[in-house]
Amino acid sequence: MADNKNYSGSELNHIKEAICIDTNRVYDSCADKDCLTDLRVYLTDRGQCILDNASVVKPRAAQILNCLVEVEKVPFNKGCYSVDLTFFVKVCLDAYTCPTASPTILEGLVTFGKKCILYGSDGNVKIFSSSYVCDGFDEQMPIGNTNPKAKVQCVDPIVLDAKICRVCDCCNTLGNCCDNIPRNICCCFEGDFNACDCEKAVKVTLGIFTIIQLERDVQMLIPAYDFCVPTKECCCDTEDPCDTFKKICFPIDEFFPPNLKGNDCASSFNPGGSCGCSK
Repeated sequence: MADNKNYSGSELNHIKEAICIDTNRVYDSCADKDCLTDLRVYLTDRGQCILDNASVVKPRAAQILNCLVEVEKVPFNKGCYSVDLTFFVKVCLDAYTCPTASPTILEGLVTFGKKCILYGSDGNVKIFSSSYVCDGFDEQMPIGNTNPKAKVQCVDPIVLDAKICRVCDCCNTLGNCCDNIPRNICCCFEGDFNACDCEKAVKVTLGIFTIIQLERDVQMLIPAYDFCVPTKECCCDTEDPCDTFKKICFPIDEFFPPNLKGNDCASSFNPGGSCGCSK
């Protein structure tokens, strides 16, 4: 890998030329923190059997399986686009039949939507490109549209609360039909999702952080200093494992967690923070 070099001051005079590159430019972005309450956990037939025998459930963990992204123009608002997100989250809970019994892991699916409006500029060009295949014919790629590309960055949600309830007491985003669940999502669970009516359900509260941005493929003119010639030599020497271990610094922070004065969870929480994203 080439070493990164920072140029400043008089070194700016060493710019050799201006070159044009093809890259993605971020036109607009937003960051959001959402607390989603009373979301229904959809269970397979195996999970429903566990829930029917449980009296209490407690949160364990959550994992984002997929996020479907759609970008559409906003009418009468030139250059603005609506970004519609649909999250599929795998939630793991501890199900207890009684307070003294060992818990049984209960896995279910939570789905929810999010929407925001961002500026993505305008473009009316048609994009054509080819796909090179060695010893073959160059195939024409499908024509590209002029909508910007949406990029979503997120971390796995935090399960803040979980309760057993009736189906009518939680946000039933899929209704009583689980046919809308994609096949690749269903493969992540043991058992089959069914549409039968059940008395018991689970509702959870999730906290999630997201960053959403709109990008466009543009040509930009940038200064070029020189070619990136690697200056580091490739090392193929095999060292003694104990010698390698001796070079690792002692992990003091693992044994003595740092004391962050004035920067605890309560002081760093900003309930009034907003980025303009709307659900």
